Formats: sequence, structure tokens, C-alpha cells
Amino acid sequence: MAMTEYLTLAQARRVALAAQGFADRVPGTEPERRHLRRVLERTGLLQIDSVNVVQRAHYLPAYSRLGPYDPALLDRLAYRKPRDLFEYWAHEASLVPVRLHPMLRWRMRSGAAWGRMVHIAREQPDLVRWVREEIRAKGPISAAGVEGDLDRPRRKDHWGWNWSDTKTAIEWLFYTGEVSVARRNSAFARVYDVPERVLPPEVVNAPTPPDADAFRELVRVAARGLGVAAEPELRDYFRLPLAGARQAIADLVESGELVPVEVEGWAPRAYLHAEARIPRRITAATLVSPFDPLMWERARVERLFGFTYRIEIYVPPPQRLYGYYVLPFLLGDRLAARVDLKADRKSGTLQIPAAWIEPLTGRGAPAPAEVADSLATELRRFAGWLGLDEIDAPQRGDFAEPLTKALLASSAPTA
Repeated sequence: MAMTEYLTLAQARRVALAAQGFADRVPGTEPERRHLRRVLERTGLLQIDSVNVVQRAHYLPAYSRLGPYDPALLDRLAYRKPRDLFEYWAHEASLVPVRLHPMLRWRMRSGAAWGRMVHIAREQPDLVRWVREEIRAKGPISAAGVEGDLDRPRRKDHWGWNWSDTKTAIEWLFYTGEVSVARRNSAFARVYDVPERVLPPEVVNAPTPPDADAFRELVRVAARGLGVAAEPELRDYFRLPLAGARQAIADLVESGELVPVEVEGWAPRAYLHAEARIPRRITAATLVSPFDPLMWERARVERLFGFTYRIEIYVPPPQRLYGYYVLPFLLGDRLAARVDLKADRKSGTLQIPAAWIEPLTGRGAPAPAEVADSLATELRRFAGWLGLDEIDAPQRGDFAEPLTKALLASSAPTA
């Protein structure tokens, strides 16, 4: 695109959505591995989260961009050789392209893990050494498998993950890159092995770049995936240190890969990726995961869409505004509604505890009736992808009644 120094808010939304892949053509046939790789080229990485109220978080971004696809495709890219992805702490726990492994080694050698991992490494080096050798000798192996070879009681004095010392030692080794994740087992627990048996040889043997080069490449990936963003979002994509991210941004501005721009209504300085495009329109109509890269930086979401979002999983039920697991609904270039969803797999039903509409204004804003009809269609598509046969009516929310009517109309037989 031609360089510009100013973007309207509508243009910025379209740039952001196109960068994330929402302007790409949806496959006319069942999505294949090449389509999934295209999604990963757009997003740069996928966040992993253990919550499975609807679907595991890392499967949802591809659905939002491709429509119904086989999640086993992603499993093969992540956990079968020759693998395209590996697990590591990138944004949060993430699936990351293997080519970026060298770019994350600065974190592996930083030793900047949290809490008990650092304590275990310092206070029980013999345990860490034993765990490392156990995985090398017996991997792939789960934490439970390692613990089974060591007569150590599990700690029960911590309210959080309640990791045993052995599990904590394994996670320290994972953070420092001394072990990798070979796969996930049926309980979605990590199964560990040494990197040389997990990663492609060319990745294991690739030289480690200087930190400045790594930061520059990670900001480059972030900028390509975001399209247009302020400094905090470019840094947050891979959770980079402030000074390193700022220098990388300055370097990319100097090289012409990032263009400083003013965005309508934004207070912070924005940076536009030099290869970003501004499509004339966005035709998406899809649910978006709370853990989608589009939603990561809440301040940017609010600046782009006027959409205030908070994950309320850990909020006490009486204090929740919208619900336990709320998915935004993207219609065109607007986040037009939000629905609290739960997949009741036992009954084969997609439950909708709540539905809410956004107060959209301005040119191109969809009317409430259009939002209701489009969302009803999307919920039926989504339920089908999840293997659910029924959809319950919304229980509460200011959009419950219009959405209920639209769902009934969409299920009625045609003459």
C-alpha cells in the first residue's frame, strides 16, 4: 500500500482485521493444511488455554478465519513430525512456528520464570538434574510419569496449580528450553521430551541470534499480525522487555518496515506495517475467541472497536456483567454482539446463558435485526462444528429476545 500518515478509525479497523486474516477468502471446500498454515502466517502464534467450556482456545482462531475445519489438522502441525509448531511461553502458553525457536532463546536463558520454579532451581538442583535425566532416559513422558518414579508427596499448601516439586522442576526445564513438549495426552497434560527428539534438527542446530536481532524479528512478526498498533501492543504480542521492544520498533521505523501514523481518535502514536493493506470492506460474520490475537490487548480493542472486554472466568458469579465464557461476534468490521456460551456435550446442546448487543453507530453499522439474523446463522454453524445438534434459547441479556426469534426463524422449514 502507498505510505500514509493518517488513518481513519474505519480504515484502522480494516487494516487490523485484514492483517489477522479476516479479509482472506474462506475456503470453498473443507479446509486443508495449507489453509491452516495461512492462518498461522497471519496470526504468528496461537495462545493455549486449558478452559474447555466451548472448545480449547488454540483451535478457535482457525475456525474464526476458515469456518468449520478438522482440529486434528492443527494437532498434526503441532505434535507430529515434521512439526510446524512447538509449545513455549510466547504471548502466554502458546503454539509458535518452529522457525521462531531461536528468537525465543533469550527468554529461555533469562531464568526469569516465576515463583516456585526459580526457588526449586536454586534450592533443589539435584532434583532438577534428576528430572532432566529421567526425561532424557524415558521420554516422551508426562509429569505424572516422572513423579511415579520418585517417592515425593505432592504439596497441598498452595491454592493455585498445586504443582508438586517434581512438576515444578519440569516446568523450570521447559521454561529454560532444556525440555520440550512432545504432545498433549488425553487429559490435555503436557508430555515432555528433550528438544533434539521434538524439534527439527535444523531448528535445534540453528545459531542463537543476538537479543537485539531476536527482538526485532519478534516485533516484525507482531507488526505484521497486528497491521496497525501502538508500542504496548507490539511489545505485548511476545511479552518483550520494554527497552528491547522500543529499540526494535525504532530500528524497524528506520528501515521503513514500520511507518509512524496518526489514527483517528487514538492518543498513542501508531505504527503501520509497510505491507499492510486496507481492504474496501470486511465481510466476516464469525465468533471470536477471548484468547484470539485480535482480542489480546484490551486497550487496542477498545480504541479500534469501542468494545470493552474482560474475561470473567475468575470473577465471582454475582459480579459478572456478561457471563463466564463470552465470545465477541464479528460482523463486517464491527464487534457487534457478545454471547456467553457453553457446550453441553452430554446432551449435544449449545447453551447460551446470555446474549448482548453492542450500541453501534456510524456509517456501515449493522442494524440490530441484521446482527440477530447473522448471529443466529453463525451459532448454528458453530454448533455444527462442535458436533452439537441443538441450540438452547438465550437465558438473559438485552439481545436474548431478538436472538431467540432469529434462531427460531433460522430453524423453521422453508415452503
